[in-house]
Amino acid sequence: MPVSAQESSRRVLWWAALLLAPLAALLFQFQSPIQIFRPRAAEPKAAMDAGSEIEYDMPGVLRWHKSGRVERFDGTETVPPSPSGDPANGVASKDVALDPAANLSARLYLPPATAADAEPGKRLPVVVFFHGGAFFVHTAASPLYHRYAATLAAAVPAVVVSVDYRLAPEHPIPAAYDDAFAALKAVVAACRPDGPEPWLAAHGDASRIVLAGDSAGANMAHNAAIRLRKERIDGFGDRISGIALLHPYFWGKEPLGGEPTDAAVRGSFERAWQVACGGELGPDHPYINPMASPEEWRQLGCGRVLVTTAELCWFVERARAYSEGIKACGWDGELEVYDTKGEGHVYFLPKYDSELAAKELAVVADFVRRC
Repeated sequence: MPVSAQESSRRVLWWAALLLAPLAALLFQFQSPIQIFRPRAAEPKAAMDAGSEIEYDMPGVLRWHKSGRVERFDGTETVPPSPSGDPANGVASKDVALDPAANLSARLYLPPATAADAEPGKRLPVVVFFHGGAFFVHTAASPLYHRYAATLAAAVPAVVVSVDYRLAPEHPIPAAYDDAFAALKAVVAACRPDGPEPWLAAHGDASRIVLAGDSAGANMAHNAAIRLRKERIDGFGDRISGIALLHPYFWGKEPLGGEPTDAAVRGSFERAWQVACGGELGPDHPYINPMASPEEWRQLGCGRVLVTTAELCWFVERARAYSEGIKACGWDGELEVYDTKGEGHVYFLPKYDSELAAKELAVVADFVRRC
């Protein structure tokens, strides 16, 4: 898509600001370019001993020591579930062992006055949600994600399963992908009438499962759907209803559209990916760059795809290329794209009460209802 001179100039300034700011502010703080430079609380300084040598430092977010010790400065706050219902929206939530054998847990959300209660025998769609954080930070209990999952559950209505997957660098990729697929299999099993989890057994409809996530979580949803076609689930098959990719985290060696060409900027993104995957996978591996493997991409195991992005999202060019590429690669499903003007990466999480965030949530909820 051609880029106007005005748009090109704006993107040059934007990426110049990005180059000067820590990569951490890019991916996790959800701030505008001006806010990126706002003073923040000082991080603890590493002790001056042999074990404090730094392997990787993402200022304000994560510090990985050569000894293997990891310090996290972002995404560590948590909120408890609301088993009796959240006063704000009536959604009940609880923490469960989704797959005890794999030590995989999740936070479940059940909307109030469920359709299943009002109409006996009717079941609800199930959203299996993966939180963002570049594979490094956050959990299902993070305030940002707890609020979003509960709000989505009420808006659809749907049962939402927000997965706690293993984080890098302690557990490099493909650990997160393995957990995502294990979560999908566990949810399918739990939705049976005799399933081990009561909310899913009573209300979950395994024929209407949607994999969803934001940023790195969207990347995981895509890759889980790819894997499903390769490793079908016994008694279920090799397709789910849909995937909802919210501001997906994809990248690649060569710049697309208005992406930066500066080696230092691209190197920052590539270094983060290298740390996440333990240095084993390059920036054009299909995990991070679906466009690199169209023959695999066309095997996406779902019937519908929603891609949302924003004009100032760090990965907007990748989201748009994904939307164009999936139509060209031979995938035979239905595609929906939603692009927000004037906002940045996953703006809807910190600006949850804004009009634009409400509109994007409505798009996601409507997509799930139609799956």
